[in-house]
Amino acid sequence: MLEVLGKLRKVKNNAITVENVSKIFETKFGHVKALEDITFNVGEGEFIAIVGPSGCGKTTLLRIIAGLIRPTKGRVIVNNEIVNKPLTNIGLVFQFPTLLPWKNVMDNILFQIEMRGLKKSDYIEKCKELIKMVGIEGFEKAYPSQLSGGMQARVALCRALIHDPPILLMDEPFRNVDAYTQDILDLELLKIWEKSRKTVIFVTHNLSEAVFLADKVIVMSYKPGRIIQTVNISLRLGRPRTLQSKATQEYGELVVHIRKLIEDSTKFELKEANVHN
Repeated sequence: MLEVLGKLRKVKNNAITVENVSKIFETKFGHVKALEDITFNVGEGEFIAIVGPSGCGKTTLLRIIAGLIRPTKGRVIVNNEIVNKPLTNIGLVFQFPTLLPWKNVMDNILFQIEMRGLKKSDYIEKCKELIKMVGIEGFEKAYPSQLSGGMQARVALCRALIHDPPILLMDEPFRNVDAYTQDILDLELLKIWEKSRKTVIFVTHNLSEAVFLADKVIVMSYKPGRIIQTVNISLRLGRPRTLQSKATQEYGELVVHIRKLIEDSTKFELKEANVHN
């Protein structure tokens, strides 16, 4: 039986393939290599987190996957198509909610529908369902200035989900909220993922958050960004996960392991930079 399950996992389709991606930016100070030879796959319905030190190119990588910028070398394949322009059938959630201040909660969520040229009235009930799911029912008519940071993050998540995309790309979406609210938002995101099984790539600086959420954590090095290791979280931690999962020995060991990978990489890169200087 285990052998059969293993074979089933192996033939699982890849929703996202990143092949030998490098990115060099041209600046007034010369060439800046942000990413170097990044390769990985994300299976359909997988939840992948990407971590690494500041400046390692996590956000750049996410933008390349979304088709917002082009790689200098390599390619990205999403749903069997090479990405050469901004993707439309995905959900994007960034670090700052960027809600429109003159629109209320419902209208901010439905703005995604308007921008896509879809019929707004067809998505009213879906919008209400999402609002209820993320726990901001009763605030449909509230404006961004009347919402806490956590509530704004919930609205941004609803906006990314309203058109029911199969892929969700998230760039530190809960970074600007307090630790308690971040835990609650992480739990809500897990509930949504467990129900929908969307393919998720989640960028974060928070190693504890990455281990809590992800099936696998991709650990990136200091500049230029390279993959140090892909850590299989589900192999040790399993699912479903609750806040009690954070109290387990396996959870603590995984966080420590990833932290050490980043620390060792950063020390090595700084040492190499000093040698060359």
